[in-house]
Amino acid sequence: MPTTLRILLLVLFICGCDRNTQQDQSQAGPNTDEATAEKTTVYPQENNGRAGDTARKESDAAGTYIGSQQCASCHRDQFKAWQHSHHDLAMQKASDATVLGNFNDAQFDYFGTVSRFYKKDGQYFVRTDGPDGALHDYPIAYTFGVFPLQQYLVEFPGGKLQALSIAWDSRSKSEGGQRWYHLNPDEHIRHGDELHWTGLNYNWNFMCADCHSTNLQKNFDLASQTYSTSWSEINVACEACHGPGSRHQHWAENPNPDDTNKGLAVSFSGRQQAAWAMDADTGIAHLQQPADTQTEIETCAQCHSRRTTHFPGAQAGDEFLDHFNPALLSESLYHADGQINDEVYVYGSFLQSKMHAAGVTCSNCHDPHSLQLRAEGNAVCAQCHLPEKFDTAEHHFHPADSVGAQCVSCHMPTKTYMQVDVRRDHSLRIPRPDLSDKLETPNACTGCHTDKSNVWAAEVLEQKFGQPTEAHYGEAIYAGRHGLPDAESRLVALIADESQPTIARATAISLLPHYLSRNSAQLLQAIAQGDDALLNLGLAKSLDSVPQQIRPALAIPLLYEDERVSSALAANSIAALPMDGYPAAVQQRFTEALNNYLASETFNADRPEALTNLAALHVQRGNPEQAEAFYRRALAIAPYYGPAYINLADMYRSAGREQDAEKLLRAGLDKVYANSPLQHSLGLSLVRQKRMDEAQEFLRRAAENPNTTARYIYVYAIALNTAGKSADALSELERGLQRFPGNREILSALVSINRESGNKQAAEKYEQMLR
Repeated sequence: MPTTLRILLLVLFICGCDRNTQQDQSQAGPNTDEATAEKTTVYPQENNGRAGDTARKESDAAGTYIGSQQCASCHRDQFKAWQHSHHDLAMQKASDATVLGNFNDAQFDYFGTVSRFYKKDGQYFVRTDGPDGALHDYPIAYTFGVFPLQQYLVEFPGGKLQALSIAWDSRSKSEGGQRWYHLNPDEHIRHGDELHWTGLNYNWNFMCADCHSTNLQKNFDLASQTYSTSWSEINVACEACHGPGSRHQHWAENPNPDDTNKGLAVSFSGRQQAAWAMDADTGIAHLQQPADTQTEIETCAQCHSRRTTHFPGAQAGDEFLDHFNPALLSESLYHADGQINDEVYVYGSFLQSKMHAAGVTCSNCHDPHSLQLRAEGNAVCAQCHLPEKFDTAEHHFHPADSVGAQCVSCHMPTKTYMQVDVRRDHSLRIPRPDLSDKLETPNACTGCHTDKSNVWAAEVLEQKFGQPTEAHYGEAIYAGRHGLPDAESRLVALIADESQPTIARATAISLLPHYLSRNSAQLLQAIAQGDDALLNLGLAKSLDSVPQQIRPALAIPLLYEDERVSSALAANSIAALPMDGYPAAVQQRFTEALNNYLASETFNADRPEALTNLAALHVQRGNPEQAEAFYRRALAIAPYYGPAYINLADMYRSAGREQDAEKLLRAGLDKVYANSPLQHSLGLSLVRQKRMDEAQEFLRRAAENPNTTARYIYVYAIALNTAGKSADALSELERGLQRFPGNREILSALVSINRESGNKQAAEKYEQMLR
């Protein structure tokens, strides 16, 4: 049998269907009746300073929520500073006092759909396209945010609140504001699209709610598919950051000197006690002794981070990773060097900074109540950086008082989101234009000097400050993302370097399983047995990419993590493996963590990702009917969600229902925007049905798709070669190698096909590259 035919058969055996989702699995899930239950109507409610009956019941130890007005009676200055802040105005009932937009019969034309904003009987309305594409009149229930834009929330049946995608630009006219505009101005978003305002991605209950209100309880009911979302206060009030206030109020009435936290579950006194001293030689201040700054940072991170909520009920001061799964420096969110790309909400950026490493925390720069900077302009940086050394033309080489002379222009460049919302990168980095061409990253220099090249900027900085002497972690992450020949060694070096930001090392850990060797597997085992929570999370996120035979050695130590997110992910990664041979204590940990994982997915079952994961649990437990019900529900609420098509088709394949799998995948091709995984899976389905010409066409589409992967190119080339088109296969592989340098599968195929074709010299060249 030719080598390439063996490879093709192996591909079919391994891939039956390639998965494009986190294949999270657990012991059990809701029954089929729950998966098909009828919807009922439940509306959000405000509970006059108390959460409703469905909200989490706070323990006596934690206290209960009493409302910001109670706090104001003693903390007048703080309350006054908080009033009219972005926290105070995060969400409000729609009224003449809160609505900023023009509702005086204003109209807005979006690709021919004319929306009308008006008032009737003292209430605010919008007439716009609904989920069926027709125009409907919707009352505005709440305002959302205040500056530089204000959005508006509309109530829908089932307790849903949806955010209009037409927003009010609340900037001044001179800045281009005081107008209606669409958040997706360049693409016509029609009803049924995943970005239409009536869809999941504009749903307030899941996407926005828990960061804009205090003591928010989502309260999604899986059986009825409805929400009964509640809050203590509609905005981000005192207890959102300080925790429930009842015990503090009791302490104020009956002071107890032994209670150092004064009745509160969390104290930020560690930051307040931090003493800084200026180093005259470096011109940079340093902490005179260690101080607790992490409590404040992690409390802010509960909202100011790109994360998913795995376990509800987080309160101020709680362990961040016990409730939330934060994004690492993933390719869709961050450039390879960690600069912001998508909207990431500060935390992941700040963890990369030398400021964070030095002990700086949020409130060193921002007043925690007014949210304003502690000082204007460069003065906020001068708290720790001597102006005589840094606020000079010799350092920034721009005219005094110019934009270029501002610290933030070089060290905190901006990116604009939602068309008008300018956000600064909080990684506070030194510009590295010398890496921009190499890593395909922006830099602050050519971000302003748009007529200049990256080479020019790098030369200017080298003449001024000398050539950079330290390797940047972005080089390892770039290598890991793109399959460069030295990816493994670079990632290993970054992981082992404790001087590098922990989030960068955790990102390297999440990439390393793609290049696993005996030595790097040993490094991951050491990480699993260590006690760094963020590194453990990076490993837990990547366990599905680790070969099953060594996965337990990495996952089982993580079952003993205090942070539930990592232990739950670890349990899911080994859920399909037999556990009865392990000690009873390990089995108990596994069961607890797996139950936590199930609880997490059930909590998020208003999303297709969680429904698909719950379906996978049933597949593993031999419950195909329940699995199919969950897959079908995922597709019902999100017809554009590709992983549900792929995984359900794979289940059909396993059951011998190949034609049903083909039909399903074909149905999804026109509904899924990034459809290369469906094209690839359909091609493999047709191969299994021995319809090779049709199969080759879909494999080609997947390989040539802008969202292709090295795997898709490799499989297509193997199919070409099996069909006797070795020259075409080699061309495809060489093209793939340019896009994915150093990819081992592509190199292996180049070696074998060149050997079969008699191209000994080429085979040896690629074999050397493979080594």
